[in-house]
Amino acid sequence: MITNRIFKRKGLAVLLGILLIFSAGCQQHAQKRFIVWSQLRPVERAKLQEKLNEFGRRYPRYQFKELFYETEQLRTNYIIAALAGKGPQVVHCPSDNVGPFSDLKVVRPLEDLFSQAFLDSFLTDPFPANTWFHGHLYQIADRIGNHLCLVYNKKYLQTPPKTMSELIAWGRKFARDEDGDGWPERYALVWNYIEPYFVIPFIGGFGGWIVDEKGNPTLDTPAVVQAAQFIYDLAHKERIIPREADYETANALFKDGRAAMIINGPWSWSTYTEAGIDIGLARIPRIDQTGLWPTPMVSPLGYMINVNLKGEELRIAVELVRFLTSDKVELEFARAFNLIPSRKVALQDSVLRSSELWRASYDQLLVGRPMPVFTELRWIWDAMRPAYQGIFSGRYTPAEAARKMQALAEKLIRENR
Repeated sequence: MITNRIFKRKGLAVLLGILLIFSAGCQQHAQKRFIVWSQLRPVERAKLQEKLNEFGRRYPRYQFKELFYETEQLRTNYIIAALAGKGPQVVHCPSDNVGPFSDLKVVRPLEDLFSQAFLDSFLTDPFPANTWFHGHLYQIADRIGNHLCLVYNKKYLQTPPKTMSELIAWGRKFARDEDGDGWPERYALVWNYIEPYFVIPFIGGFGGWIVDEKGNPTLDTPAVVQAAQFIYDLAHKERIIPREADYETANALFKDGRAAMIINGPWSWSTYTEAGIDIGLARIPRIDQTGLWPTPMVSPLGYMINVNLKGEELRIAVELVRFLTSDKVELEFARAFNLIPSRKVALQDSVLRSSELWRASYDQLLVGRPMPVFTELRWIWDAMRPAYQGIFSGRYTPAEAARKMQALAEKLIRENR
């Protein structure tokens, strides 16, 4: 009898354990998913997931997850999903997505969801952190910047050049033709100059820009011609940059020590330090002919909310955005990754301002220009690429390329609008 009672008790205990496990499994499966899409680097995504886990303790019925997409995939997939009434609850990306997302009405205007006191805590100078478009607020930023800087290897130079004439003079001495074919295998400077985004600072340095305040392309201008000619001459006349250089080629040359400097953005800097390079940051050198600093595009990055959210999901999304853009969370990201926070208080943080790399990045930002958020910018990029790259293959002169870029941009805008 005693044995039977023991077996019964054990059986009940096992059954109770199974029921508890089953119940926990059901609860886990019953959790609703709350998704944030981003295009952040792996180290930043890990930090974002850490903060989502922290926030998620407030709402155990939800499972908070980040999901990565490349830039173009994120834009396309989000539009398709949101138009179908689905997609992530929140999306984190640069501000240039505001134009297409708001035009297609796939993100929600935010001005009625956040208090004026909260919005007033964000930077408005030197650049507005939060993104308004056509009278509505669409993005709450957690950082500003995403801009190109001059990155230099301190093994080769301790003080970076401040003007292009200084860079050219130093580069002539540094560049080395090791095989005697007339072209160097070691370069003063490398960057992905065949991609339109990476020529933008030089167009600004020659006094121009690629779009006016109404979204009209401004590509057939002396500034665009001069910028393209200047870069062409650095390769073919001065021979201090490669004749051809896409992103991966430039990156490899710098990491392998075959280039003293590179122009690149904050997404790349940690990869150089991890490769054991003692880097410094500086402004891209001033253009001697104009006296102007090159003007990289500066973009806020931050959060937008899916237009399909309602009720509890919308309320949680607003609370999550407030949490992820709080001074405390912004400073965790900024200190870890040398980012420029979007909040006024966070920007004054003494730890950030004691960082040499952070101060240099902020100094470059001060002479940048805001990235346009017009939807037309997508078609302007597409229009620039073939003719601009044709300069370096010898197909077009800079003046011919500028005319073709302008004509194609106008055509693409007309057809797509």
